[in-house]
Amino acid sequence: MRRIGILTAGGDTPALNATIHGAVTRGNQQNVEVIGFIKGFSSLFNPRVPHVHLNPLFQTIPELDPIMGGTLLGASRDYVDADDKEAIAMIAGRLKQLKIDGLICIGGDGTLNGMQALSESIPTVLAPKTIDNDLGLNFPNEADEWQRFGELKPDEPNPPAAGMIDGGGFWYNRAESRASFHLERMVNYVTPGYATAVFVSATGVQRVRTTAESHRRIAIVEVMGRHSGYIALGSMYGQPDILLVPESPINMDSLLERIKEIYELQKHVVIVCGEGVIDERGQELGAEHQSTDPAGNKILTGASEALRAVLVARLGDKFFTSKRRNENARAAVFTRKIGHTQRGGRPISFDRFYAAQLGGHALDLLLQRRMNAVAILNWNRTKGFHLGEVYANDFRDKWGHIHARKLHPSFYDAKMLRPSQVGIDYLLPIFTNAIGSDDIEAMRHDLFDPTHLTLPFHSVNTDINKRIRYLND
Repeated sequence: MRRIGILTAGGDTPALNATIHGAVTRGNQQNVEVIGFIKGFSSLFNPRVPHVHLNPLFQTIPELDPIMGGTLLGASRDYVDADDKEAIAMIAGRLKQLKIDGLICIGGDGTLNGMQALSESIPTVLAPKTIDNDLGLNFPNEADEWQRFGELKPDEPNPPAAGMIDGGGFWYNRAESRASFHLERMVNYVTPGYATAVFVSATGVQRVRTTAESHRRIAIVEVMGRHSGYIALGSMYGQPDILLVPESPINMDSLLERIKEIYELQKHVVIVCGEGVIDERGQELGAEHQSTDPAGNKILTGASEALRAVLVARLGDKFFTSKRRNENARAAVFTRKIGHTQRGGRPISFDRFYAAQLGGHALDLLLQRRMNAVAILNWNRTKGFHLGEVYANDFRDKWGHIHARKLHPSFYDAKMLRPSQVGIDYLLPIFTNAIGSDDIEAMRHDLFDPTHLTLPFHSVNTDINKRIRYLND
């Protein structure tokens, strides 16, 4: 292979540029040209195929900076439909005109679906990214444990039974697992972007604490992660009093009892909840609506607000006014969302390093003719973190659906509302020394650079736009 294409799809994460940089650096070493497609799969649907040569004369362009968050190539939520043979043939023809020998897609489960639609027309490899850390398996045959039930009905907004989830237009449930769990058997231990998202959320929890403590309040801090509780789990580094994850239904009576105990002791409470938390019936607390990507993802909103409404009603004004703690329950309980700051900004050292490693490994997999593969990051006590690969179909159940990886039950202590020892053991290899000395220096010098007060922000899009070329050129 002499020329490969690369694109970033789905939501932005802090480590995308680092992944691209790793692939381009490896391309320079192997004398492989790397062509970046603008705005993900959207570029391939455009007859002009806007693209950028990322390493002319096998030298990386200066705009490609691995310490920058986001992606210099841009991203979109356009995907390739595997059933649209006409579109696939058209895209394959355009790639052939550009003399593209292979394609690296950087993304999560939705990107993997789009990539596999092209895998019979051109060699493809996925380099994973997602702050949710939900692209992977808790053990190698986990996808085989899913069961599929009836077809999803448009007028049925809620699951027919607790524990069921919808995906691809059908209801799914997990069979009782017969596999023993071990951290060293996890497939794709952690994805680039996760560590930085946890760094942001944990510091956010710490900062909310001071307001709750000063004003005798109960703070509910909502973090991203969709139906997987990895970011919430990592947010325990911010020392919240209570952790709520989507994988464990909330027992409201037990939760209220625990809140009262903590409040009586320290006159405030900080709760971290994942955006996809559910009640005892398996119903999601937050409102949601279906999105359009082929992974079947939903946009979740309002989990923290829904929980706040329950606490206000169940605790009541008297709990706070009887001892002059606060004027009423509504004033005492507040919510904060860490929000999109988890997805943005400079990636911390852990993410930069391993994202670059995975980008380079993805290019190597193409050169090795490992088609329709996924570059992954595994861990064990002997090797530490090390690169690996699996075939994309290993993530699919027998109906072809990719399920978001969830926290293994052993990671969470539902009685104590905290991580279990296994959950703690999972986090330690990632976050011990995850922040580099250069990260600290960047915080010291870059943020309060005096030129920020006088010079306008200069977007990388301005420079990349000058490099964009088109198929007909």
